[in-house]
Amino acid sequence: MGDKGYLQLAIEQAKKSVEQGGFPAGAVVVKDREVVSRGVSLGFKLNDPTGHAETSAIRNACKELRTTDLTGATLYASLQPCLMCFSVANWAGIKRIVFGCKKTDEMVQKDYYEGKADLYEINKKNNRQIDLVYIPDFEKESLKLIKQWEKNAFRD
Repeated sequence: MGDKGYLQLAIEQAKKSVEQGGFPAGAVVVKDREVVSRGVSLGFKLNDPTGHAETSAIRNACKELRTTDLTGATLYASLQPCLMCFSVANWAGIKRIVFGCKKTDEMVQKDYYEGKADLYEINKKNNRQIDLVYIPDFEKESLKLIKQWEKNAFRD
């Protein structure tokens, strides 16, 4: 399976997140061509500000592998990771982050992201850089999922 196949798994996790009452974001961690873990974004539901899909997937991978060192692993995320998730990936030694939907100004305005910080610029200043790969093939699907979630999440 290649990047697009693993990214499709992250999109499926985003759908599961919504089914479980969470935000429409999903992630998987892959190491040595094997899916080590999956994550959904249940932070709002669990009252956990760190409960993002990417961080959840990284936590699960570390538990599964019994390590804090995920050197050589790739994080696949349905949405561009926020600064927190990017930092967690960096501390875990993730070498690549592949994502299928860039954050938009509208997402920032709705507080789905902390702001307009540019991960690419921040990454350049880090001691250990992560290869950031954007594959737009799933962007429309991710944005549609967010719109569907908004309709259901904000009903009176």
